Amino acid sequence: MTTSAQTTAGGATTARPTRNDAVAFLVMTALFAAAPLAVYPFFMMQALCFALFACAFNLLIGYVGLLSFGHAMFLGTGGYLSAHAARVWGLSPELSILFGVVGSTVLGAVTGALAIRRQGIYFAMITLALSQMIYFFYLEAPFTHGEDGIQGVPQGRLLGLVPLSNPWALYYFVLAVFLFGFLAIYRTVNSPFGEVLKAVRENEPRAISLGYRVDRYKLAAFVLSAALCGLAGGTKAIVAQNASLTDVHYLMSGEVVLMTLLGGMGTIYGPVVGALILVAMQNYLAQYGQWVTVIQGAIFIVCVLLFRRGVVGEIAHRFKLSL
Repeated sequence: MTTSAQTTAGGATTARPTRNDAVAFLVMTALFAAAPLAVYPFFMMQALCFALFACAFNLLIGYVGLLSFGHAMFLGTGGYLSAHAARVWGLSPELSILFGVVGSTVLGAVTGALAIRRQGIYFAMITLALSQMIYFFYLEAPFTHGEDGIQGVPQGRLLGLVPLSNPWALYYFVLAVFLFGFLAIYRTVNSPFGEVLKAVRENEPRAISLGYRVDRYKLAAFVLSAALCGLAGGTKAIVAQNASLTDVHYLMSGEVVLMTLLGGMGTIYGPVVGALILVAMQNYLAQYGQWVTVIQGAIFIVCVLLFRRGVVGEIAHRFKLSL
């Protein structure tokens, strides 16, 4: 898949979507639309939520070069706030999810303003420390019910009309949310703003010398990533009808790193593939009990050896594609 270039008024060259980009997107959409006919719908809904989570994380690490070890705090915040809004306040599913997105966005603005003051491993450690603070807050906060989490979240009616208790309606709602987030990320990385983010990733001092306010760009990317993570978390809470500490735990932050690296960091479709692989392993290998960790480790080793750039990254490199 190729992209043509266009030059902006400021002189920056940006990638312009081509017919091949549209074909790739339509193929992905068609596969996901038909997936419930062959795969358990709940599994696919989980996979789509995690795929959006991974895509949002990839926006930060793949296109800005910022490694966050605390992105679970945004997923968990979106989940908890959406679950609380739906169960306690009785808001509709779309408003509940929106409330979770707003909460994650605010949290992203606050934590991002602190974290972007440092680079490299120091940035990663700051995000991890902030994430642990949020984890213990949710552990002790009364509205989260501690280790029990928020259970029995009503799925409600979309726009007051469509009951999301219908699994087909719920699935295509989740698919629509995922596609919205995916297209938002795609448009971002293929815009002049996205080109500046890539310049910061490649050579930050040079970007500064060209007059770009690098900290503002990094903060904007961080907040956008947090908002999309909140969208994934809120949607997941409606799907699973609960919000728990699992989604805000540091292990979840590690899993999203794994999804991104497995699929292909810095690629558009890589995190989607990585999320599908990881969720599939967690679901279909559970029957092997204590051997799950060994089997997963073996699969990861094979993937690392055969796909050094990630599954999608290696395919794109081998066939000179832009994925």
